[in-house]
Amino acid sequence: MTTVKDIVRFMETIAPQSKKESWDNVGLLCGRENQEVRTVLVALDPFEDTAQEAVDLGAELILTHHPLIFHPLPSITDNTAIGRTVFTLVRHDISAFCAHTNLDIAPEGVNHQLARILGLEDIAIIDPTEPGWGLMRRGTVAEQSLESFLSQVKQALDAPGLRYASAGKNVHHVAVGGGACAEEWPAVVQAGCDTFVTSDVRYNDFWDARDAGLNIIDAGHFYTENPVCSYLKEMLSAAFPEIKVVISQKHRDCMKFYG
Repeated sequence: MTTVKDIVRFMETIAPQSKKESWDNVGLLCGRENQEVRTVLVALDPFEDTAQEAVDLGAELILTHHPLIFHPLPSITDNTAIGRTVFTLVRHDISAFCAHTNLDIAPEGVNHQLARILGLEDIAIIDPTEPGWGLMRRGTVAEQSLESFLSQVKQALDAPGLRYASAGKNVHHVAVGGGACAEEWPAVVQAGCDTFVTSDVRYNDFWDARDAGLNIIDAGHFYTENPVCSYLKEMLSAAFPEIKVVISQKHRDCMKFYG
């Protein structure tokens, strides 16, 4: 029998909780360690739509990248989305586990998966925190125009659109930093890259990166981190062949494009 505790222990081999940022909240945030697990739902976020999908699927565990509870909660009521999600999980005996900043910097974590899905070769860590660990990745693609690379990024990530600023360079040496990594663009320039794929880019960062000679592409927080879900499914399925692991089909980016 596979339990929640078994999966928590396994995740420690991929993204130990000791590697998280001090401000982060990771691990088992709702549920019972001794609960039997037959089905796991993997998603980027653990919110209401994902919780209901887990109920419909009959899953005993939701495994996500983002935390269900991030900031301390003064109360848990059905007046908030987090409160309603917690009620749903508890009512149906579903546990919720997350690996967040510890998965961001993991050797095969969020940004490594982003680099892989974008087809980067010779992938390496920018400014490693220790051997094999670090936030951002760099690599190379066949030299091409920025327009050609933009098309490749949009297709690979299934993104509805991209924001970008062109420094007037072709694309060859690429850095990636999914999620809220946009402010790391100076380290990307220092690493000798001509292009940076990231998200949550502020207005001034577009200008400053471009003026520093860096093509910068904002592909969206959801779309730059979502590739890690496939990796988690692959790893869990290999480690626990007796359980069913499903990637969420309901979870989507809440931000939409109009027009």
